[in-house]
Amino acid sequence: MPAYYFWGDDDFALQQAVQDLRQRTLDDAWASFNYDVIATDAANGPTQALNQAMTPPFGQGQRLVWLQNTSLGQRCPESTLAEFERTLPQLPDTAVLLLTSLAKPDGRAKFTKLFKTWGEIREFATIPPWKTDQIRQQVVTVAQARQLPLEPATLDLLAEAVGSDTRQLHLELEKLALYWGANPQPIPPAVVAELVTVSTQTSLKLAQALKQGDTPTALTLVNDLLDRNEPALRIVATLVSQFRLWLWLKVLIQAGVQSDAEVAAAAEVANPKRIYFLKQEVRSLSLAQLQRSLPLLLELESDLKQGRDERATLHTKVIELCQRVPSGGA
Repeated sequence: MPAYYFWGDDDFALQQAVQDLRQRTLDDAWASFNYDVIATDAANGPTQALNQAMTPPFGQGQRLVWLQNTSLGQRCPESTLAEFERTLPQLPDTAVLLLTSLAKPDGRAKFTKLFKTWGEIREFATIPPWKTDQIRQQVVTVAQARQLPLEPATLDLLAEAVGSDTRQLHLELEKLALYWGANPQPIPPAVVAELVTVSTQTSLKLAQALKQGDTPTALTLVNDLLDRNEPALRIVATLVSQFRLWLWLKVLIQAGVQSDAEVAAAAEVANPKRIYFLKQEVRSLSLAQLQRSLPLLLELESDLKQGRDERATLHTKVIELCQRVPSGGA
């Protein structure tokens, strides 16, 4: 396809995809003539991009035209939309048009519908840390692309170590590939434990500490997460998601739903095998305890959005959660 729209906040993965597209499109000897990067603040940027895309390339290879950080997926003037309607169907095979954006294109917009018809839209959004199944699948996908065999336990350990950080994932897999060499055997978890830095400062571990009422550990995790520049609202989003999942599981269990598959479907858990372990996590908690947690977390989110000091606000609510959530019976 000669037209692509890459969007998402996972900058490393998006830039990797841009580089792959560049290597497939351009001839190295003629790249300086056939590679056009148009910044978001350029005057008439979309028009420039379309005009360049219709220009035949010099020498060998194709032409690549990249319109950076565009907002056309959210707001597209009628005059610009008309230009795309006229040009996209006529794009020559000798050119590739690339648009990139942080924001997700509006699926209801005319521009998005038009681009889906004549191009390809790819998502490069950071996987939320609570979506462990997707994080593990990302490890599988990148490892397979590198033809690097990993044992199942190694995949789990690596997913826990890197989380949704695709830059670290690529770096760690490169390190493992250099160490393992041409050995055809799958890499065991002991190698990852030795070579990969496994971070314990994750928002999911913070949720576990809150559940257990472990105030010192919870406060330490908060400090470590903030020191690593983890956004406070992202920490809270993970906590809210995890406590909602626990609450939903407890409701289903008390309602008498026995089948793990049924629980997984109702709780929107992709892997039913996780339900057994999740049930163990909520066994020591009562429904009332989990119901008390969410208002506190939503208060925390509200306080942060009002601009209150992140560290002090998180400390205060973490102490309150540790004191109030774990109390009571199962």
